Amino acid sequence: NDLAVDKTKRKKRRELTEEQKQEIKDAFELFDTDKDKAIDYHELKVAMRALGFDVKKADVLKILKDYDRDATGKITFEDFNEVVTDWILDRDPQEEILKAFKLFDDDDSGKISLRNLRRVARELGENMSDEELRAMIEEFDKDGDGEINQEEFIAIMTGDV
Repeated sequence: NDLAVDKTKRKKRRELTEEQKQEIKDAFELFDTDKDKAIDYHELKVAMRALGFDVKKADVLKILKDYDRDATGKITFEDFNEVVTDWILDRDPQEEILKAFKLFDDDDSGKISLRNLRRVARELGENMSDEELRAMIEEFDKDGDGEINQEEFIAIMTGDV
C-alpha cells in the first residue's frame, strides 16, 4: 500500500503559510460583495483570478457543480478555501517563478533590462530612480551583462543568492 503512505507523507509536508491562508480569506471577503458568506459564479471567477489562477469558465462551473450541494448557485468560504488550498498546493514553484519572470521580460529577450524593471516599478506605483533600479540589477547580475537572466532571477526568487 505504497500509495497511501505516499499520500500521508505528502499531506504532512505540504501546508499553506499563514500569509497564504490570509490571502485566501481576503480574496473571498473582497469578492463576497453582498456579504452573504457565499460567492456566486462571477465572484468565484474574479476571486480565483485575484489569487493568480487563470481559470476558464469550465473550471469555475465545475467547482460550483462539485461544491454547491444545495443548488444555490454559490459556494461557501469553507468550500472556496478547500478548492483554493488544493490548487495552491498543486502549483509547481518552478513554473510560478518562470511565469513571474515573463511578467518582467515583456519583450521576450530572455533577460530583465533596466527598461523592463522601470516599467514594472511604474506599474506597481513605485517611484524609483534609474540609479536605484540599476543598483538592484547590479546586486543580482552575476555574469556582469547589466541585465538579469532567467538563472539569476530563479536564484533571487529561491533565495540562492
